[in-house]
Amino acid sequence: MKQNSYIGGLLQGIRSLLTGMKTSMKVFWQKPTTEQYPENRGRLHISERFRGSLYMPVDEQGNHRCIACNLCQMACPNGTINIVSESVTTDEGKKKRVLVRYEYDLGSCIYCGLCVNACPHDAIRFNNSFEHSVFDRSKLVLTLNKQ
Repeated sequence: MKQNSYIGGLLQGIRSLLTGMKTSMKVFWQKPTTEQYPENRGRLHISERFRGSLYMPVDEQGNHRCIACNLCQMACPNGTINIVSESVTTDEGKKKRVLVRYEYDLGSCIYCGLCVNACPHDAIRFNNSFEHSVFDRSKLVLTLNKQ
């Protein structure tokens, strides 16, 4: 079977056609993996490792673990996190930094997870929420330490 001959080219074309048809038929009989969103909202499975948006977990008294160390703000590559803190004097006379406002711009977050990894007190985490569509971008700037 020569490549230059008419018959050789015809047989090679038929062989490649059958290879393509074999692949198409294999995919044709597979179970579809497409999710029909939003109709399947009740049975939708989201992985635990999915990075939705940041939240600050609270303890039983409703207190956050954030100590306003600014490590997450420094770790953020595009300035999504803005921490406002103030220094207060404790009863023992020591100065302590207290978190006033923790702002998070969901619209510019790239979901890299560097802020969560940088936090030494596990004060911020990602949740599994994924529906973030809004008509006004200003609604994507969230204050996480609101009670």
